[in-house]
Amino acid sequence: MRWVWAAAAALLWPQLTLLGGVRARREPKRPRKPGQHPAAPNATTSSSEGLLGFPKLPEASGPEFTDAHMTWLNFVRRPDDGASKKRCRGQDKKSRGLSGPPGPPGPPGPPGPPGAEATQEAVLREFQGMLKEATKRRSSALLGPLLPEGTERWLVSEAFHCRLKGPVLVEKRTLVELQGFQAPAAQGAFLRGSGLSLPSGRFTAPVTAIFQFFASLHVDPRELQGRAWLRARDTVRVLVCIESLCHRHTSLEAISGLESSGRVFTVHVQGLLQLQAGQYTSVFVDNGSGAALTVQSGSSFSGLLLGT
Repeated sequence: MRWVWAAAAALLWPQLTLLGGVRARREPKRPRKPGQHPAAPNATTSSSEGLLGFPKLPEASGPEFTDAHMTWLNFVRRPDDGASKKRCRGQDKKSRGLSGPPGPPGPPGPPGPPGAEATQEAVLREFQGMLKEATKRRSSALLGPLLPEGTERWLVSEAFHCRLKGPVLVEKRTLVELQGFQAPAAQGAFLRGSGLSLPSGRFTAPVTAIFQFFASLHVDPRELQGRAWLRARDTVRVLVCIESLCHRHTSLEAISGLESSGRVFTVHVQGLLQLQAGQYTSVFVDNGSGAALTVQSGSSFSGLLLGT
């Protein structure tokens, strides 16, 4: 066993020598009495205390004290700041593994209150609204790819093009509202919306908006044929009026002079009008001549909703 103690002493001797040097550097030297010799260190005792007793090493506060053993003791005795506990709790959560499958569904809740009683008229109105909305979406999907990019994709909700069924006689110096229209069956004609009444020739605005109107009337002045003289007031006016009040409200107007040749001529009128919801427009002919005139069948009246 002596060789074991010898080996331990040999390993710890440099460390003890370093500690002794530090203490000697810090403590003042005591005067040595004459005849006194320094005591030799007891290697066996020091070695046994260092291995078995682990005596508390002297603490030093200077930066030059760099003992590995003291550093480890300070680390072990450090106060706990709670960070390690947080890390341990996080590791515990991770080590729990994956969660299990969901449990069975809970029992159903209580029934709700009864709904309102729906009448047949309310159901019909709701169905019509759904059908109208579905039609608009379907039309947008069909027409969308055909429109050029960068243009606003919108649908015209109100538009019409109609023609007179038969000729309309306009007596001299009278103002007549044209009635009795029909929707042409030829390709290219259109009648969209429900604002136009073909028998009365009146278009009623469904909403307050700006509309564009166009009228093209073929006038037959046969009774003027052969007359040698015509007055300056022998004219014919074509008007698109609001609420049949051509002089009170803004109206679209075109004036054409008459000829004694008796040939059929065409008068065109077009423009924009703003209508309030519920107001109607129609076409009027004002014969300012001294003879009757005839508006031929096939004369047209068109309208278009531009925007609100």
